[in-house]
Amino acid sequence: MTRSKIPVTILGATGVVGQRLLRRLADHPWFEVAHVAASERSAGKRYGDIPWRIPGARPSDFDDLILEEASPTQAFPPLVFSALDSGPARELEPAFASAGAVVCSNASAFRMETDVPLLIPEINAGALDLVKVQRASRGWTGAILCNPNCTTTILALALAPLHHAFGVEAVLMTSLQAASGAGHPGVPSLDLLGNVVPHIPGEEAKVEEELPKILGTPIATSALCHRVPVIEGHTEAVSVRLKGSPSPEQVREAFAAWRPDLDLPSAPRHPLMIHTAEDRPQPRLDAESGDGMAIHIGRLRPCPILGLKFTVLGSNTERGAAGGALLNAELAFSKGLLT
Repeated sequence: MTRSKIPVTILGATGVVGQRLLRRLADHPWFEVAHVAASERSAGKRYGDIPWRIPGARPSDFDDLILEEASPTQAFPPLVFSALDSGPARELEPAFASAGAVVCSNASAFRMETDVPLLIPEINAGALDLVKVQRASRGWTGAILCNPNCTTTILALALAPLHHAFGVEAVLMTSLQAASGAGHPGVPSLDLLGNVVPHIPGEEAKVEEELPKILGTPIATSALCHRVPVIEGHTEAVSVRLKGSPSPEQVREAFAAWRPDLDLPSAPRHPLMIHTAEDRPQPRLDAESGDGMAIHIGRLRPCPILGLKFTVLGSNTERGAAGGALLNAELAFSKGLLT
C-alpha cells in the first residue's frame, strides 16, 4: 500500500455499487482500498472469486483481498464507503462513525436526519458544516455523510442552476428508471421485459423529501416513478414552475452559466450536458458518457401547466451511487475531515 494515500474500507463490496466503487478507487490519487467487507456468507472468500457484475474487466489489484465481516471492532481505516442496504446500514454505519470513521453512505437509512449532510458537492457543499453538529449531538469522533437517492441526485443537479438563477416553486417529475437501480439480480425478467412497472417501493417519497433538503427550501414536489427495461441510466420527464416565468432561452442561458468550482478528482468538468437534438438524451447513447458523472438535459420547451419542461438523464449507478459517494469523500478530505 502506498503510505501517502488514505486507506479505505468498502462495506457491501460484492454488490453492483460496491464493485463500481472498487473500480473507481483502483487508480485514485488520494484513496486506496485496504479492506473489503460483505455479508457473513461471503466473509472469508477471496475477492477475485466473487462474480463480477458490472461492465468492463475486474481490477486485478483487489483479487487477493479477503472479504471480511463488517465490524467496527476490527482495525478498519478512517474512511468507510457504505454500499449496504438500508437495514444493515441502520445498524452498522453508526457503529463505524462512533469508532471514528467518516462513513460515506449510499444507503437511505440516515439521509433525512437533521444532523446528517445530504450531499451533492456541486450544490450544497456547505452542508458539511452539519458534521460539527452531528459529532456534538451523538458523541462521535467520526461522521455519516449521505448521497441522495439516485433519482433525486439527477433531478437536483438539473434544478440547482434554475433554483440559483430564478427560484424553483413547483416540480412534477416522472421517472423511467433502469433495472440496474434495483441491484443484482434486481427485478425478475418476466416482470420487466416488454413491460413498465409503475411502482418502486419508497422511491417517490424519497424524491419528494430529499429534494427540498438538498436545495435548502420547501418546494412543492410530485414524483411518479417507474421501472423500465433499460439496463443503465434513469430518464426523468420534468415540468417545473420558476419564479418570474423565464423563457426557455433564459433557462438555457442559466444552464450554460452554471459552473460549480470543484477541484476534486471525480468532479466532472461539465456536470451538465445540454442536448439540442430532439431525440436526446438517450440512456444507451448518453448515460455512461463523461465517466458517468455528468447529467444530460434535452427537449427544453414551454409547459402549458407549470411553464417549463425538459428531459434529464443520468447514470444511476455512477453519478447516483458509487461516483456520488466518492465525490463526497473527496469533498470531505479537501475540507480536512479525514485528518
